[in-house]
Amino acid sequence: MALIPSGNTNEAPLQCLVIDDEPLARDGIIDFCSKLDFLQVAGSCSTAMEASDYIQQGNIDLLFLDINMPYLSGLEFLESLEHPPLTILTTAYSEHALEGYRLQIVDYLLKPITFKRFYQAALKARQHHLMNITPKHPQPVDTFLYIRQGDSFQKISWVDILFIEGMQNYAKLHFKDRELVIHQTMISLEETLPKDNFFRIHKSYLINISHIDSVSGGRVFINGNELPISRNRREDLLKEVVYTKLLSR
Repeated sequence: MALIPSGNTNEAPLQCLVIDDEPLARDGIIDFCSKLDFLQVAGSCSTAMEASDYIQQGNIDLLFLDINMPYLSGLEFLESLEHPPLTILTTAYSEHALEGYRLQIVDYLLKPITFKRFYQAALKARQHHLMNITPKHPQPVDTFLYIRQGDSFQKISWVDILFIEGMQNYAKLHFKDRELVIHQTMISLEETLPKDNFFRIHKSYLINISHIDSVSGGRVFINGNELPISRNRREDLLKEVVYTKLLSR
């Protein structure tokens, strides 16, 4: 198969390290890497201990890291690194995925790995890498919106919204000192409000993540309010919100 181009001829390929105790698995990842011109295999190892030497040299951008290895598992190895490279986990057990996201991995690949799934994960790693090396220029954020209240339009700031409660074709906006009911669906509100700041935890609740006080079990606590998290949203909340700002592992 021909190389799949990155679309940017000036882009240096990501230097990849493949770590897996199974030779066939290593060879499979190396073969997949060879088909993408934005990836370059800098080395391969059968144990986490061997990988330390490569990483200490400081020229590795991306790890393809197997979880189940002798002596030191992939997760244990990743947790031991003070400044780990971008990491894509490879595993035969999907239950390890959430633990991996706690360590801020890019993605995980479930064995046997298809090229389509590998390509998707590699593109995510490339995007993360480009974001890390591209200078950031903050843009001014407009936080104000208008809502209809009877015959008038009231100006509000979405920053002050704690959470939104859905009530069929209406929604209740909860603030610290008041509540406002508007004629709007949760779906349209979710599409309108900034996705980096609001997260749908339940069919009836859209929360402003900056106001989260704590997450415990299947509940989110905001300003004394206990809100339910639906079972299929809990993992996404932890992965996309909590683990991205986790101070202690």
